[in-house]
This record gives sequence, C-alpha cells and structure tokens, in this order.
Amino acid sequence: MSQTRPRPQPVPADAAQRGAPIPVSDAGDGVVPVVRGGEEEGDEQDTVEVLKRSAPAYLVSGVIHMLVIIALAVWMIIPKNDDQVTLETHFAEYEGDKLNDDAIDFEVLNPVDNTVLTPQFLQPEVNPFAAPPQMELFSDSMASSDIVAPVVGMALSGREAGSKAALLSRYGGDESTEAAVRLALQWLAKQQYPDGSWSLAGPYTSYRDGPPPENKESATAMALLAFLGSGQTHKQGQYKETVDKGVKWLLKQQMDTGRFHTDKHSHHFYTHGQCTIVVCELYAMTKDSALRGPCEKAIQYIIENQAPQGGWRYHPADELSDTSVTGWIVMALQSAKFGDLEVPQEVLDRVSGYLDRATVDGGSLYGYLPDTDEATPSMTAEALLCRQYLGWDRNDPRLTRGVKFLLQDYMPQWGKRDVYYWYYATQVMHHMEGEEWNKWNNAIKKLLVTNQVKSGKEQGSWNPEGDEWGPYAGRLYVTCLSTYMLEVYYRHLPIYAKLENNN
Repeated sequence: MSQTRPRPQPVPADAAQRGAPIPVSDAGDGVVPVVRGGEEEGDEQDTVEVLKRSAPAYLVSGVIHMLVIIALAVWMIIPKNDDQVTLETHFAEYEGDKLNDDAIDFEVLNPVDNTVLTPQFLQPEVNPFAAPPQMELFSDSMASSDIVAPVVGMALSGREAGSKAALLSRYGGDESTEAAVRLALQWLAKQQYPDGSWSLAGPYTSYRDGPPPENKESATAMALLAFLGSGQTHKQGQYKETVDKGVKWLLKQQMDTGRFHTDKHSHHFYTHGQCTIVVCELYAMTKDSALRGPCEKAIQYIIENQAPQGGWRYHPADELSDTSVTGWIVMALQSAKFGDLEVPQEVLDRVSGYLDRATVDGGSLYGYLPDTDEATPSMTAEALLCRQYLGWDRNDPRLTRGVKFLLQDYMPQWGKRDVYYWYYATQVMHHMEGEEWNKWNNAIKKLLVTNQVKSGKEQGSWNPEGDEWGPYAGRLYVTCLSTYMLEVYYRHLPIYAKLENNN
C-alpha cells in the first residue's frame, strides 16, 4: 500500500509585512514614486535621479547581483507546492519468525476521532517494525502491554503468567498480529451502543441475505471477550470504560436464577455459556468481589441444567446434548476454575461421559450429536479441546491421532473459511505446542492478518461473506472469533507448558 500526502505549506516569511497592495502610478516615465511625509513628490524624484547618475557602475551591478543571489536562496529554501512524501508498506512474508524486516500494511487509528495518525516511531525510509529489543516491542501507547495475561489450564498450578510481550514472542505472535488486534478492538469499540451493549445484526455492511437474527446478550459477551483477551478489564487498560459499560449492561440481563439468556431467541445455552465465560474470566483477572455472586449463580444454573447425556443443548433441562453447546459450557466451567470458583468434579465426569458417546472412533474424531452423527472437523476440534481441559495427557494416542487428522486434511484455507472450526483448532494446537502449533500458527495468522478489512467504515473487522457460518451470525461474530485467535498467544497459557516459574 502506498500513501501520498502533500507536505503542509509554510507561511511565507514576509507575510506579516505585506499589508495592503502598494499603488503604482501609470503617469510619466513609469517610475514608482515613493511619497514620504513632509517631502514634495518632485523633490523626491529629483533625489533619486541624482543618486542614479552619481552611483558608480560596479555598485549598481553589485546590488543587482546580490538581489539575484538572495532570490535564489529563498527559492531553494521554501518547499514547492508539489513536494510530496511517499510512504510504502508491504505485507511481511514470514514462516514462524517473530519479527522481520518488512513493514506491515496497517494505519493506526485514533480511537476517539478516527483521524489517521502516523506512528511516532515511523521515519522516512525506516522500517517501522524492524526488530527492536524484545521487551521494548510495545510502547505505552500500545495499550495493555504491561497487563499480565490471563492463564487458563487445569494442568497448571497457581497463576503462572508471563508478560504479554514475552508470551507473544514465545508462542509465535508478532507486530502484525498485534496491529490486527488493535484495529479489531477499535472497530468493536465503535460498535458499542450507548447503553453498553453490542448487536449481532448491525448496522454492518456486506449482508447479501440480510442481517443475522438479533441476540444482544451473545453479541455483548463476544465483544467483551475480545477486550478481555487483550488484557483489558473494567479496571485497567485503554478500553476500561468500554468494558465497564458492557459488563454493567450484561449483569443487568442476568436473572435471579442465574441465567443470562432470554426467551427472545432460541440459542439459550450458547448465550449463557458465553456470558458466563465473560464474568468468570473478568472475576479471575480482577478479583472484583462484586462479580463473585453473578459468577456463582451462572455456574449453578449450568450445573442444574446439565442434560442426562452429560452435556448441554439449546434449552434448559434439555433431554439431549450436542457437542457445540457443550464446548462453550466446558470453557465457562474452565473459566470458573481459573477464578477459584467451585465446579463439582462429578459435573466434569459427566461431560467426559458425553464425549465418550459423541466420538465415532474411540476418542479421536467427534460428531455434533452422540451415537448418530458422522465426525466433522469443527466438532472434533471442539471436543479435543474439552478433552485437554478435562485432563487428557498431551501424548494420549487418541488426542494425537485427532490432531494429526486436522493438520493433514483441514488446514486453514481462505477459500474454505470456517472461523468456528479455526477458533477451536487454534486453541487445541496452541496447547499442543511444538511442530503442531508452528504449522497451524504459520498458516492461520497470515490468513487473518492479510484478510482483515484495511479501510472504510468496517476497517478492523472481517467480512462474514464466504465464511461457513458468517451469513447466519454476521460480521461481529466473525470479527470476534478472528480476534480471539490472534490473542491466543497470551490469552491462555498452554496446558502442557513447562515454564521456569511453574510450581
């Protein structure tokens, strides 16, 4: 991308002395008379003629040459009207390197007035993203760089965490992924309604078949999760007011029973799971005592409505379970455990029992419904993530076979976009680390960064058209899941990670 911006024109040095035009006489020999107080016009003209006749030729010639030199100097110093500054940026081709020598195709926006700003570190003919010292990757203007990232993982003890910059570097993120996250959060912040909520339906552009069904509770929860994933809370960060308004709105929707969903839409437990993740992660990150009660009520509602099959489906106390809804609820329970909230072990054991029924091959591949469905990549990825959270070892042959299946046959391709599948597979591969994660990450981050909207009204979002579920869920849904994937480097510490500070 190239941008050409004219330089601002300087004010001429003699502008303050110009005043009104000087009148020129068109009488006589064309000499401009200079009138001074107390002198007759004729006397002044005679004086000038005397000086002209009496001055030696070399003096006249010297004055003329001096004037020419001064004029040339002024002409060289003052910039011309057509001077331009050209800035060029290019997308960086990378294969796992943390930072490289190419610039990134992004403009930094002011989140308040949306005017385009040039990053302070950008200088002509200097790569703005040339590799700096690792811990100086983020400046104070790059929000939340010093915020400790949330850590989720049942295999870990305590709350081990590294700085955001260190985790980003360690797990394969770079300035291109962080630039994309910043643009996404700016877009999401602009979509918030005055009451603190967000909308699935818009108004957003690029809906070939109209906007998706409205679900403001789900939309608000998904938007808030994007901010939490970057380290923003209602107490700290660039977007703390945005998060504060959103959480207050969300808590007003919770009923006395603990449920967040309403009867206005049919995907009750999808919504409840997403809202529960928000309040539990926010509580875990801040230990705000005002959030503990809502978290406990939300978890209790989940426990009371676990289906006989061991999972959850759309409605409370449903007789059946499905892998998609169950996955969201397992993540909510995991977020509760991260915040030291009580989750009975028997509830998790029943989830394992459901997954045993949903697998089609003894644990590696999974379907949407138990006992009947064929395996799909999205349900396989979601179920494998649940297995990781529920305690499967990294080298469990059922887990490694499932991961191999996804990497061999279902690597990310933009022409076959499915951010729902990508979202779960990204987490599975991140927890696996090693070659599995490197292969997946090198593909997914380039696709997401390259295809983010770079200009116009929807800058910072991702277009829902072309995605498997985009036409049904919309731009905000696609944007949120894409953002989560680019935050994975520091949002959740890999379950099997062995860090120096792991106790």
